[in-house]
Amino acid sequence: MLASTASFINCTGGVDGDNPTEITRSDVDTVIRALLNNNAYTIMDLIEGEDKFGTAPVRDAYFALCSTQLTGNLENVSGFIAKNQYPSPMNALRSEWGAISNLRFLISSIGSYSPNASSLGQDVYNIFCVGMEAYACIEQDGYSASFIYRPPIYDGPLALNASVGYKFAEVPKITNDLWVLNLRATLVS
Repeated sequence: MLASTASFINCTGGVDGDNPTEITRSDVDTVIRALLNNNAYTIMDLIEGEDKFGTAPVRDAYFALCSTQLTGNLENVSGFIAKNQYPSPMNALRSEWGAISNLRFLISSIGSYSPNASSLGQDVYNIFCVGMEAYACIEQDGYSASFIYRPPIYDGPLALNASVGYKFAEVPKITNDLWVLNLRATLVS
């Protein structure tokens, strides 16, 4: 089993000469093996193949959460299936970019990265690979988030000011740190 202190994996299969390298199929396979060896459950069910031109079946998969900056590098990985090549693309999430083996990549413009952190001074992008129930949002006191609006009449005798606010009574929590891995990669130009 992977130790909980080793929650990150540097990409090493690339050819850019950096540490970590760009993402490759061998790096994806390493993450999948680690999640499987740690008994992580997949999140998404498989999408069965259909007799449609240019499509491919998609395996049941873990999520890989990453930056939009990685889209070009993901498409260069052997075995990448773009979302528009899924037999049923309506089964994909809006932020989903595609799949490689048992990882389905969800992208965001606010994806995590560490500036100038590689051995050659490049930005290092964090790809958080997670299994089902690896993290949760714990609601405290049986209560979730509240949005509060008080119209001006309640705020002062002259009704000049309104109050708007929100409050939370929930906490994000990693429930099993063996099911959250950080695959670290750089970009290849």
